[in-house]
Amino acid sequence: MNNFSPEWLDLREAADRRARSREIANAVSARFALRDELRIVDLGSGTGANLRATASLLPSRQAWTLVDNDPELSEVAKVKLSRWADASERNGETLHLKKGDREITVTFATADLANCQTALLDDAPHLVTASAFFDLVSEDFIRKLAKAVMNSGAAFYAALTYNGLHKWTPHRPADNQMIAAFHRHQMQDKGFGPAVGPLAASQLADQFRLNGYLVLEGESPWQLERGDRMLIDELVRGHAVAVTETGAVDAKTVVSWINVSRAAALVGHTDTFAVPA
Repeated sequence: MNNFSPEWLDLREAADRRARSREIANAVSARFALRDELRIVDLGSGTGANLRATASLLPSRQAWTLVDNDPELSEVAKVKLSRWADASERNGETLHLKKGDREITVTFATADLANCQTALLDDAPHLVTASAFFDLVSEDFIRKLAKAVMNSGAAFYAALTYNGLHKWTPHRPADNQMIAAFHRHQMQDKGFGPAVGPLAASQLADQFRLNGYLVLEGESPWQLERGDRMLIDELVRGHAVAVTETGAVDAKTVVSWINVSRAAALVGHTDTFAVPA
């Protein structure tokens, strides 16, 4: 199972928030506009960034269950969410937050995400959500999750699912070779079986449609420029490590590629919102 550091999640949070599809966010907000309260399950919740980005779209009373396999990330989430809120109170493992006119209750669950699709929905959530998660999972995981969400009657919102589009500025001849090898690495087993990697967004749309859901999709690309230098540099390093692990590109090419100073990068993502027909 891939574990991500709090530092990496912090580094990407601002870019994630900028990139989210406004069209899809508006659809999520409209879907629940007439409700007073909502129960939400957040898969692969990390440090709580998805809650921070999504809460303003949802009704005034929200009950979130944040699910992650890494208890250390959940502890970081408790601190970051408490600082983000206008007021916070902690009662054991539960946070009671106030943010603007929102009252938000947050509980935390440590779970093996690879094998808990059905159990997580026992409390009949109104919304199942995740951010930057589904490229890690298998086709079988998505199939089972879509079925479980359908059986619960919940809506589904996946933000920032990597879709395979990648452009570096300046472009170099080795870029396409490096991206192809990176995708090969992405589709290795990340703890859920063979990962769908850049096919994740299309797999989500297909499986929810097969379960009778209406599916909306919107593009949510990272458009990184000079102000995102630290994130660009970390992306370059991460790509080089992943490509080296595949053995698909010779070391000289990788070193030459890593030494190019990148002024910008575009990384494609797709936001998906699915509701019962």
